[in-house]
Amino acid sequence: MLILASASPRRQELLRNAGIAHLVRPANVLEEFLPGESPEACVERLARSKARAVFDQKPVHQSQCLVLGADTVVAVDNELLGKPVNQADAARMLRLLSGREHRVITGICLIGSLRGEDIRHEITRVTVSPVTEHEIAFYLATGEPMDKAGAYAIQGQASRWIPRIEGCYFNVVGLPIALVYRMLNAQ
Repeated sequence: MLILASASPRRQELLRNAGIAHLVRPANVLEEFLPGESPEACVERLARSKARAVFDQKPVHQSQCLVLGADTVVAVDNELLGKPVNQADAARMLRLLSGREHRVITGICLIGSLRGEDIRHEITRVTVSPVTEHEIAFYLATGEPMDKAGAYAIQGQASRWIPRIEGCYFNVVGLPIALVYRMLNAQ
């Protein structure tokens, strides 16, 4: 049995849509960036922390279950963007992403008693068209950017500003399903 160490409805929906049965046990882990840490190292560390926090709770039939932890950040220049803390922060992030390319990086950690830990990451490059102040204000009023890394949802209203991606679309939504599937089936 797979246990998802996340309360994210998007991650749950992606697993469900892919036919991957799972239980949900959110991890209570502080999501902080460490000075000088690369985006890849950051998401892998946070994904491991989330998976480990749930795994260490000793779920029922632990020897037969796998715990999946995930963390997603947006990287533009040398700055990591997580979830915005307020609307002003979301507006700042959207201005930063406007008219340029950025990377969406998701760390994945699978932990199982019989398998140990498997930690990987996925990178998707996303191009955002120029976005006006009026469009940013309208988007903020929807509330959509507030719980998303980089302050946007590619599957939502922000889709109108994204003419191109290179890599896994589902990674940008929050969980690179093809990578998770490969990890689940690795021996």
